[in-house]
Amino acid sequence: MSSFVDPIPYAFTRGRTLLVSLVCALLLSISMATALQAQQQQPREAEESQGEPDEILRIDTDLVMVDTSVTDAEGRPVRGLSAKDFKLYEDNTERPIAFFNVERKFGAKRPIAVVFALDVSGSMTAEEIGRLRVAMQMFSARLSETTSSTFAIMTFGMRVKTLQSFTSDAQKLSRAFDRLEGEPSGLSTHTFDAVDDAVRLLVRSAPRTRERRLLKRAVIVITDGFPVGDTVSPRTVIERANSADVSVYTVTLPSFSRMIASSERQPLPTPLDVSGLAEKTGGLSVYATDKDFQPLFRALAEEVTSSYVLAFYPSDEKRRDGRQHTIRIEGPPGLTIRQSRPSYKYSDK
Repeated sequence: MSSFVDPIPYAFTRGRTLLVSLVCALLLSISMATALQAQQQQPREAEESQGEPDEILRIDTDLVMVDTSVTDAEGRPVRGLSAKDFKLYEDNTERPIAFFNVERKFGAKRPIAVVFALDVSGSMTAEEIGRLRVAMQMFSARLSETTSSTFAIMTFGMRVKTLQSFTSDAQKLSRAFDRLEGEPSGLSTHTFDAVDDAVRLLVRSAPRTRERRLLKRAVIVITDGFPVGDTVSPRTVIERANSADVSVYTVTLPSFSRMIASSERQPLPTPLDVSGLAEKTGGLSVYATDKDFQPLFRALAEEVTSSYVLAFYPSDEKRRDGRQHTIRIEGPPGLTIRQSRPSYKYSDK
């Protein structure tokens, strides 16, 4: 018996197969074109994010964010830079900047949460507390004038105490400053314990975003620079501050500064300076060498609010591998870059 193939069904089947193949090829081409377009637009979106006043922040949990401060040769904050002015490296490999934000947008500054950690161990004089109170009130008022700010106050000596939880109420802050007093006979100065508690307070009470914008989180430590009796190590405090995106600024008071006998009278680095607490969290160490603290705190207010935020997606093989990976940010030649964290570690928790 001879076999016979009906030409009409055969042609129909062959035509349908060809049509399916063409549709699949078309869909694949569209998918590839869309992916390429998204990839090409990503750097442009990163640069233009600062130009969208009504943007709603959607912070992807996979993003690694780094606060970055930029200063010129005179130590003055540098503003007006864009994403294309920076390069970001993960383990010495350059990564595209997926998110870029500046502290100033259309005249509105980035919101900020600050914890004052004040050394009230025995050597703090009543006169010094008075001058310090005036300077901190000026500092908080200056920030509150131009940005959405909230402040908390902690004291430390032999123990750490929260004097005022986060508030934007100037009267509450004033009353808390009025309650400052030194310990009559302190035998220890738990500086690192105080910073550790301040970081925890920021994590609990100051979310990473506020009013649809990234929140700057900072601790300002005012101390003699000589920690004694801490239960938490400097390395642990730095790691926790890095993990929480908290920058630490230290102010060493004049009565505590150990001065080198020279015409320039440069302060001798204290154990707090040597720990790298400020530098390794993107902050700054300053010395109060005059009786009037207000100019120093005025400059510090400018420093705290002058920062950029850069973020990137880690490479696939490094996500949640539980290992520490380095981050390095480069900017325009001749400028000094300080970043809030030198590394990151991903985990599933």
